[in-house]
Amino acid sequence: MVWSEHFAVAMLHAKLPDRRWSDIRLAGVNLGVVGVLAGAWADLPALTGAGCALLVGAIGAHLVVLVRLGRGALGGRLAPVADYYRAAAAALIVGAVLGWLLATGRAGPQHHSGLKLAHVHVTLLGWIGLPVLGTLFMLWPTTLGVRMSERTTRLARHVLGLTGGGLLTAVAGLTAGQWPAAALGVALYAAGVAVAAVLFARTVRRRPVVSAAAAWALAAALAWLFAGLVADLGLLVTRSLTEAQELVASLVPVLLVGLVAQVLIGALTYLLPVVLASGPSERAALRAVLERGWVVRLAVLNLGVALVALPLPHPAGAAFLALTVSVLLRSGRALGRETGRDRPRGADGANGTGGAGRRPALWGTAAGAVLTVLAVLVANSAGKTGGSDTAAGTAGGGTGVTRTVAVTLVGMRIRPDRIEVDAGTALRLKVTNTDAQRHDLKVEDGPATPMLAKGDSRVLDLGPVTEDREAWCTLPGHRAAGMNLDIVVNDGTGAGSGEEAGHTGHDGHASASGTGTDDGPDLAADFSTAWRPRSADLAPAPGGTVHRTELRAARTDSEVAPGVTQQMWTFGGTAPGPTLHGRIGDVFEITLINDDPSMGHGIDFHAGSLAPDKPMRTIEPGERLLYRFRAEKAGAWLYHCSTAPMLQHIGNGMYGAVIIDPPGLKKVDHAYALVSSELYLGTPGSTAQVAKMRRNEPDAWAFNGVAAQYAKRPLKVRAGERVRFWVVAAGPRNGIAFHIVGTVFDTVYKEGVHLLRPDDPGGAQVLDLAPAQGGFVETTFPEAGHYAFVDHDMRHAEAGALGTVEVVE
Repeated sequence: MVWSEHFAVAMLHAKLPDRRWSDIRLAGVNLGVVGVLAGAWADLPALTGAGCALLVGAIGAHLVVLVRLGRGALGGRLAPVADYYRAAAAALIVGAVLGWLLATGRAGPQHHSGLKLAHVHVTLLGWIGLPVLGTLFMLWPTTLGVRMSERTTRLARHVLGLTGGGLLTAVAGLTAGQWPAAALGVALYAAGVAVAAVLFARTVRRRPVVSAAAAWALAAALAWLFAGLVADLGLLVTRSLTEAQELVASLVPVLLVGLVAQVLIGALTYLLPVVLASGPSERAALRAVLERGWVVRLAVLNLGVALVALPLPHPAGAAFLALTVSVLLRSGRALGRETGRDRPRGADGANGTGGAGRRPALWGTAAGAVLTVLAVLVANSAGKTGGSDTAAGTAGGGTGVTRTVAVTLVGMRIRPDRIEVDAGTALRLKVTNTDAQRHDLKVEDGPATPMLAKGDSRVLDLGPVTEDREAWCTLPGHRAAGMNLDIVVNDGTGAGSGEEAGHTGHDGHASASGTGTDDGPDLAADFSTAWRPRSADLAPAPGGTVHRTELRAARTDSEVAPGVTQQMWTFGGTAPGPTLHGRIGDVFEITLINDDPSMGHGIDFHAGSLAPDKPMRTIEPGERLLYRFRAEKAGAWLYHCSTAPMLQHIGNGMYGAVIIDPPGLKKVDHAYALVSSELYLGTPGSTAQVAKMRRNEPDAWAFNGVAAQYAKRPLKVRAGERVRFWVVAAGPRNGIAFHIVGTVFDTVYKEGVHLLRPDDPGGAQVLDLAPAQGGFVETTFPEAGHYAFVDHDMRHAEAGALGTVEVVE
């Protein structure tokens, strides 16, 4: 903040801002940083949020100052560089908001990887990268002692357009979970850095420079920035966002030292003699002190950065960085001796206070350099060493029984999320991380694992457990996002729940039981061994013109999500009910029998046109009715229970689809029928469940009644085959935006109308349906691979409305 304010004043030829308000803003930033660090360290989301709010306020005020500086200022050739500082302030405000979302878990686990990457990019490339790059347009030729290029002003604007626009694109893409947009943004940013580097290279002249040490440090910093961007781009293109998050995090220490530390070293090597010296001779003497052994120091620093960047044992890089710290401290002591020499009174001012006035700058510089490198050392070693794996001083006596439970860290969840043990049982947790990003597990008042990479395991020995305890992942925001585990002491009469080493089991028998959490079902869990997916294949319309079907209204226990069993109200024993298929003119005779022991039900077929009084009436338990209709129109139609309250009857599973083929419908290689719906867990008709329905807060979304079933059991086709997807939105509250990743629809049929045909020049990406609407899309899969199909309302997709088409050669 000081950097951008100082250089903005210089480049705009503006008046200095009021010192008191500058001090207040600086204090606000530092207090905000303390709040963020303390809140993240102690896992106090409220404190972290307060720190973020203070940062946003202080940097927002700083942005206002930067904007006001440009009003009425004299300006100059480099006035456009002030826009870099304004963009950087806006970037930190965005970064603080993203950090708050991460630390408090408000974004949810499904968005964590994208938001974490967006946070890192906007903070490092925006708040730090943009001011550094903008300042180099002035600082680089100054350290060389050459004239500024005539093209500098124009290129500065172009570079800001590339880097600022690229950063905005990358952050938006990462936040939305769209890696192509993120990769494009990083590529644009890298292009901007390359354009600036070419300009700087052309500025070099073959003659003695003012400060060779400063120039080489700045050049090395720019090289590390470009190298980091290239590596970042490669990770975004070749890895998933979850995998990229962990790998990009490993680039942060490299950029903190290679870019940030070297820019500070280079800039201060040039600027400190200017600030501290009282004349040319003293300036030369101080610069000689700062540049003493600079070749060795710079080589050691960059070799250490390279060792950290390479896949080598981290102590090697840390050792070189530690050596750099010692060299910096030695330079600081030498500089202190040089500036601390007595001078004649009045040499630096009326009262001869030059030496005393310089000490704040000197100590601030030394402390800043040391803390920067030490912070990187800490960041580099974080997670490489872990806490004790054994509980210390566990209270209470043991029963002599030892129990080992397998605990898995995956998908921002801990499985199982609850373990019950008898009082006094010696508990051991075999913790394995199967997620792409690192996690750890800390037990309340007990041991903790180190940071575990994917596939790593560690056993925690808790000793005899006599009281309830909690365990969680300590990474900021992970606990708030749902990575916690409850260890519950029971009265010794049950074996507890959870996953013991070697086998799994789920206890409890409620209307909805299994691996669900407060945030909905655990979609990363496995279905039970007895579960079978519902076939999505749509059989051809049967022969004949009259189709007779018997539907029984009944209550059925179904596995509606991995490991979650729910009582459903059904037609024909399934939710959705059987899919009926016919042609225009066919007659459907449906016999509805109410097998529900205590509740009345009815039925309403949208495909038929008739007076509802009798066929759609409610029949009591044990009664039956005949519903007869003729299909006069083609389309994908909904049927559902006609008994009030329909929100509850449809929301608990009483719905299905009727497919009436349009005339001349061509044959395809595969035809699938998918009915989208919401899942509301809990006792059907209970106050809590109905409240969720009225608030439109489903626990999950599903295709054909089961969340994520086709993600676990993909639909299978061959490359080049033509596939038709019939889709009906059952609701009862939400529609669907049906999309298949990696394909373009060449046929769209919605609500009885062809919106797109194969010979049309255009294509489509989504079949959008409101509740109770239906239609179909067609596509051809070009090559082998795994094509995800989703509801493109990502809340729905990430909560179960997703599946996969597995395409083979």
